[in-house]
Amino acid sequence: MKALLLGARGAVGAVVHRELSRAGHTVTAAGRTTSGDTGVDLRGDLSALTRLAGRHDVVVNASGIERAGIAAAVHGTPLVDISASGAYLDALRSAADGPVVLGAGLVPGLSTVLVSALGGRRGDDIDVLVMLGSGERHGPAAVTWTAGLVGTDVHRPPEGTPVRNLIATRRETGPDGRSRRYLRADFPDHVLLGDSRGLAVRSYLTLSAAPMTTALAIVGRLPALRGVLGSAPHLGTAAWHLVARNRRTGERRQAQGTGQSEATGRLTALAASRVTAVATTGAMTMADLTTPEDAIAALT
Repeated sequence: MKALLLGARGAVGAVVHRELSRAGHTVTAAGRTTSGDTGVDLRGDLSALTRLAGRHDVVVNASGIERAGIAAAVHGTPLVDISASGAYLDALRSAADGPVVLGAGLVPGLSTVLVSALGGRRGDDIDVLVMLGSGERHGPAAVTWTAGLVGTDVHRPPEGTPVRNLIATRRETGPDGRSRRYLRADFPDHVLLGDSRGLAVRSYLTLSAAPMTTALAIVGRLPALRGVLGSAPHLGTAAWHLVARNRRTGERRQAQGTGQSEATGRLTALAASRVTAVATTGAMTMADLTTPEDAIAALT
């Protein structure tokens, strides 16, 4: 398989490159700063992307640049995107004219697989509990995404009324048995699965260091402080966990590990290797490509 990788120098892109190469695939790194015929400016003219996509079996967008026109520019070549922004994934789904994997990372991604595996019935309330490692040094795209939550509303929340990010809280028990404070956050599994399956999916975020979660809650109520997120100290560990729980049945699916970027990169590589073998065209999620068992195995 020949993969065109956008954002290969980033924290996630470097892992995708390594994993696909280890599996024997040919990887072409492309981006604005690459030289020769692999130069692609995702914020400018996309004709170079169209030309390169035609020479590859799959395109992976790990750049963090959210532009729905990328789906049309690849002209039917399968596209795998790691974005976690609901509004962008909605737009990407509408623009797709070929296979497009929406949210092919840790959350959404593995979280989507866990929610899907819960089963349940229409109208069920599903909670997704996300812990990210505040001790991990994330790339600029991840920091920008987190800062983008501050002072904004959840995109198309299941409540049907505005829901402000990082305001509502829940105290829940994670996979390690510890009780933590989780903040409502706009991870878009409700966009990816809620509409099609009639589920009311709500996502909540905590950080591996409780003081950092408290600080994030303060910034959520005082948006003028969002600038401090980029310079915040890396307190805590790099541990992460995901829990998907059906409120009606009490069923839980969960996963945990260390290294958000590492996990996201491995799962994205898994999606890229599988999407070329499916007959489906149009938008899909990680839940269409893998099982919880296979996804978790890719992380170990």
